[in-house]
Amino acid sequence: MGFKAQKSTYATGRPKRIAIDHDDYHAKHIGKLGDGRQFFLTQPFRPAGGNDEGCEYVALFLFAADGSLDSATIESFGPRATLDPDKLTSYYNQQLSGLTAPSFERIEVSPFSVTQLGQTFGLITREPEDSDAVWAVELLPGNYMAFFHPWDSGIYDT
Repeated sequence: MGFKAQKSTYATGRPKRIAIDHDDYHAKHIGKLGDGRQFFLTQPFRPAGGNDEGCEYVALFLFAADGSLDSATIESFGPRATLDPDKLTSYYNQQLSGLTAPSFERIEVSPFSVTQLGQTFGLITREPEDSDAVWAVELLPGNYMAFFHPWDSGIYDT
C-alpha cells in the first residue's frame, strides 16, 4: 500500500471504533435508524484480474447503537463485464427504502469481518508490517475506503 500517516499526539494502535462522516461519495448512505441502530449501505467489489472475473456486490451493514455489527445482508451481482446495472440499482434502492426512519449522518462503528458468498467483507483492521508503517482499517473487498489514526476523524482515503 505504501501510505504512511503522520504520527499524532493521540493514542495509536489497533482501533476499537472508527468514525465515518456522511458525504456524497462512498459514505452517502450511512447514518442512524429511528431505533438507534447505525447503518452503512455500500457497493463492495472484488476486482477482476488474472483468471478472476471479479464481482460486484451490494452490502447493508447494520450496527447496534454501540457500534458492534448486528447483521450483514450481502447480494452478489456477478462480474462488472456482465453486470445488469438496473438490477443492481433496483436492489440497492430496495435496501435503502427498507430502512426505518433513516437519518444520514456520521457513524461510529467497530471494525468487523464477515464471510458470505465465499468472500470476506467488512471494515478490516490491517496491522503495520514494519516499524515505519501504521495501523489501518480497510473496507473490503475492493479497499475503496481506508481509515487511519486518528480514528475519530471521520475521514477516509480512497
